[in-house]
Formats: sequence, structure tokens, C-alpha cells
Amino acid sequence: MGRQITNLGRTVRNVLLKAQNDKRTIVGVAGAVKTLSSAPEDALFCILAPPSIGDSATHMQEVLLQAFCFENDIYIIKVDSSEKLSRILGSSTLESCALVQKAWTTDQAEELLTTAEENLVDHCEAFWDAPNQPVVRLPEL
Repeated sequence: MGRQITNLGRTVRNVLLKAQNDKRTIVGVAGAVKTLSSAPEDALFCILAPPSIGDSATHMQEVLLQAFCFENDIYIIKVDSSEKLSRILGSSTLESCALVQKAWTTDQAEELLTTAEENLVDHCEAFWDAPNQPVVRLPEL
């Protein structure tokens, strides 16, 4: 099981890097909330890392963000580290949230999913109704 989670961590990293390259990532809780409030149908994944200890405001925002994502059928992926998430995203500030937006065909008629994104969708579907989502261990860079 540990190996599967590690492989899943690499998959999350690859999805984030590809989405960033395609300019489909929104980094940070505030940006995610703003984007979701205007176009929730464009979001594919909401990746959440634990906020800094004692940061109750961010924690509350993330709880509300998770509820919103669940209500709008946006896949939530919990990861183990804000530090690793921030490094993957190339962020100079510590981030606990990244939103990955959908890719569309040229005519905007259909969603396009990479193989890695399909694997993450399968993972999310397997745990959709689970009371506690598994935490994915991101790889060290």
C-alpha cells in the first residue's frame, strides 16, 4: 500500500507540473475560492495540504473549500506537505492549496484528460464516499 501511495504522489506531482505548464493551475486558497465562485465547472482537482500549525483561518477556509468541492463534484486530493506542494508549484511562499482546471478540446466541447489525470480520477472515485480521504505522500524534489 505504501508503494501505491508513493506512486500516486508522483502522479499528483506530474499532474501539477503538466497543468502548470498548460497554465491550468490556481495556487493558494484565496485564488481557488475566487476561481471556484465564478466557474466551479472548470475545476478538476482541488489539492490540499495541511495548513501551518495554528493557522485556524486557513483551516476554516479549507474546510469550507472541501465542502464546496464535494457539492460541485470536484475531486479533492489531500497531500502530506505544504512545503513539498509549494516546491512542486515553484512557489516562493508556503501554499496549502492548488486547483487544477480542466483541459478542453479546441472547440470546448469535451474534456481532455491525460493518463495521469485519469489515474487520479480513478483514485478519487474509489474514495469519494469515504469518511476520511487518504493522504497522498508527495515525492521529495
